[in-house]
Amino acid sequence: MPDPWSETAAAATARIAEWEALWPAFNSSPTLALPEERTSAILADLAERLWENYPFFHPSYAGQMLKPPHPIAAAAYAMAQRINPNNHALDGGPATAHLEIEVVRDLASMIGFDALHSLGHLTSSGTIANLEALWVARESHPEKGILCSDAAHYTHQRMADLLRMPVTVVGADPTGRMDLDALETALAGGSIGTVVATAGTTATGAVDDIAAILDLASAHGVRVHVDAAYGGFFRLLAGADDDALRPDTAAAFRAIARADSVVIDPHKHGLQPYGCGSVLFRDPAVGRFYAHDSPYTYFTSAALHLGEISLECSRAGASAAALWATLQAFPLRPDGLGAILRQTRQAAVTWASLLQDEPTARLIADPELDIIAFYLMPKGGDRRTSAISALTQERFDRLMNAPRDPVYLATLRVPSAHLGDHDLEWDTDTLLAFRSVLMKPEHLDAVPALHDRVVHFTE
Repeated sequence: MPDPWSETAAAATARIAEWEALWPAFNSSPTLALPEERTSAILADLAERLWENYPFFHPSYAGQMLKPPHPIAAAAYAMAQRINPNNHALDGGPATAHLEIEVVRDLASMIGFDALHSLGHLTSSGTIANLEALWVARESHPEKGILCSDAAHYTHQRMADLLRMPVTVVGADPTGRMDLDALETALAGGSIGTVVATAGTTATGAVDDIAAILDLASAHGVRVHVDAAYGGFFRLLAGADDDALRPDTAAAFRAIARADSVVIDPHKHGLQPYGCGSVLFRDPAVGRFYAHDSPYTYFTSAALHLGEISLECSRAGASAAALWATLQAFPLRPDGLGAILRQTRQAAVTWASLLQDEPTARLIADPELDIIAFYLMPKGGDRRTSAISALTQERFDRLMNAPRDPVYLATLRVPSAHLGDHDLEWDTDTLLAFRSVLMKPEHLDAVPALHDRVVHFTE
């Protein structure tokens, strides 16, 4: 049976060929020629090599933050990639530059920024987006450093080191959120210029109390950057009358509108191919930090070029085309893209409920988004962390390599500070637990089978 998405993509790509045909014909260089047999052999070999991957597309894969892009994103990317525009400057990709401006305004509106009076662009990754946000933080307060929690993504400390910025790390409470008392004490020292809050930690999906962080930071004249690379799109479910998220989580997402900057990764919950991140600044005046001169680049328009507000130079215009097409199909509304997130969130809630009913299972924390972390108690009630960790590793290996119905999870090393109320015997520094990312809407239907395989494993 023919793949309807392939047929649609082929028809759309044919339109690009019609555009190409508007220009005078020319002879392709023989140096680019490749015999059809050789092409087929290379691609067949590649297909075999790609079998080495895990089934990221399948609900049985519930490990890392990985899934294929939506077909409309893949088709739009392929269409634009045939032209291969560069969104560094308008002359490198006028059409995709305009598409990028549109989607960035959509993202800004989603989080509560003024879409017409804020600044932002797409990036090649969340890491680069956070690097850019921290660079602006350094330029805003050259003599001061940043503060993050020990549950924040490791990229912040690494990027701060790259930027030669001092870093203060405070602890997280057992829920995975930044410790507010420790934050207040650190802010009183006067050495912090920007606080990094997290809206969806990569370990457990915890969302910091962003409203409280903003209040404390404001009292000390300190900026706030929100790393919402994973969780940003859950802002769509944070309406005051929406019960998809916990009330405290929803309030945290609504508070992002007051932050100075935010990072969101469309290549996670935005259904995009890698790499597509984004960085947004509430105050467009930070554009002054980007001033540079390139006499051979910005010559097609007196209007602002995206390359004039970006640390990166070459950036794939195809990413903007793919995101634009996706947001036409799934608008940034609760009944658009939000409907997909509602199912991934419900998948985590459902699995958490099943785990709470199991006498041998323990949740690390109640899930806030669509990530859950848990461990299983060994037979006989052994409470030693070494025994629990050994069981996690043994079950993880057997699940992934099972000859029938394999299941792919991830593991997480949890320090004792994040398990303060768990009655365990700590004979190791950390506990090895399971971590599952349920970022595909199909996971909702798959949760009962996943639960049964993980908790009641049989060959």
